[in-house]
Amino acid sequence: MATRTLTVAAGEAGQDLVGWLARKLGLPPDEARRLLRSRRVRVAGAPCSNPAWKLRAGQKVEVPGEPGGETSPRRRPELGGETSPRRRPELGGETSPRRRPELGGETSPRPPGSAPTGPRPAIKFLDRHIVVVDKPTGLTTMRHAEEAAEFGRGRRFLPKTLQDALPALIAEREGGTPVPVIAVHRIDKETSGLVVFARTLAAEKHLGGQFRSHAMERRYTALARGEARDGRIESWIVRDRGDGRRGSGPEGEGQHAVTHVTLTERLGAFSLVECRLETGRTHQVRIHLGEAGTPLCGETIYDRPRHGRPHPDGSGCERIALHAATLGLTHPETGAALTWSSPLPADLARVLKRLRQGT
Repeated sequence: MATRTLTVAAGEAGQDLVGWLARKLGLPPDEARRLLRSRRVRVAGAPCSNPAWKLRAGQKVEVPGEPGGETSPRRRPELGGETSPRRRPELGGETSPRRRPELGGETSPRPPGSAPTGPRPAIKFLDRHIVVVDKPTGLTTMRHAEEAAEFGRGRRFLPKTLQDALPALIAEREGGTPVPVIAVHRIDKETSGLVVFARTLAAEKHLGGQFRSHAMERRYTALARGEARDGRIESWIVRDRGDGRRGSGPEGEGQHAVTHVTLTERLGAFSLVECRLETGRTHQVRIHLGEAGTPLCGETIYDRPRHGRPHPDGSGCERIALHAATLGLTHPETGAALTWSSPLPADLARVLKRLRQGT
């Protein structure tokens, strides 16, 4: 198998291997991670599968040049290359009867390529560099790399994600052929609200830097059980807090996470709150509110103390009551400070109205 040898430039020293590879090869980050997991990438002559490996100037990175079409670099038109006539599997068809346990139940098969069921994503902002979307509940933001790897070529039968659906929605508005977008963050499948995607590698790099430096403004509206309080919640989130669930572990272990909670309205046995993210960890708001004794309405995972019983939930909420209501960022090309807002969707608005009426 032929290989390509790339050299780390002086200005690229200190970059993570996965991001560097994605930019060099014109790959989405998930494809770059999959390439690393194959252990066919060599750094300074040794195989390296660590996506967070910090590169040094002058290092030689060897990548497979003919990896059978799965991980070969495909350049998008705006990068000066040509697109393959083959459609990317992750942009293809739909359903698989297999679903991850935490998502519950089974899906009924739908024809490959059909649009996701439920409310249609709404594009809030679109230009050549970024697209901001109001995601409905029930739609996964992007495919987890581990899931895509597990299903291999069969991933085309997995349910379509927001990242999969967006190219066609953009093409409807702009005309032309659908071009993949690059996910730079995600919100949970059941969570609704605002998400930004990059349309170029330069925009992805800029937005990624804003996320890592916590420069983006992200505010969530949530309905919680109990009497929530204003405050700053800080912890270190680990994959298993001791009962098989993500949660807060010993200080200094896991990922540092900070959530700022503001009580907006007391609703009897419930609370309407705003949560501002200082960091953006997986399930951060759900974990922090749950461990504070005020789990989200509709929450079924982080709704109990460690090894304890779930807190009662009389809200009648049929999904996790969390909505990404505000997103603010610096435009990667113009430098303009931009902010978008999204009102509560109809399902959560109905729950809020009912709780205000005490019914």
